[in-house]
Amino acid sequence: MGDVVATIKVMPVSPETDLEQLKSDIKSNIPDDAEFYQIEEEPIAFGLVALNTMVVVDDGEGGSESTEAALSNLKDVESIQVTDVRRLM
Repeated sequence: MGDVVATIKVMPVSPETDLEQLKSDIKSNIPDDAEFYQIEEEPIAFGLVALNTMVVVDDGEGGSESTEAALSNLKDVESIQVTDVRRLM
C-alpha cells in the first residue's frame, strides 16, 4: 500500500464566511491519520469561494473518510466533496 493525495472541496456557508479563519480551522482539525498538504481558493460565483483542501492519506480501507467527517463538522462548512484522489509516486 502507499499514500494518496485527496482533494476535498470545502464549501463555506456563505460569501461572508471568514476564509482565513476557516483555513485555520481546517488545518487544526485534520485527523492524525492524514497529513495536511495545502489549500487553494476556487472562486465559485457571487463572491462564494470554495477551499480545495489537499491531504495525504493512506490508500488503504477508509482512506480519507476520517478527514471528510472532521471537515464536514466544522462550523462554517456547508458541504464537502472529494474531487480528486491521486497516488503518490
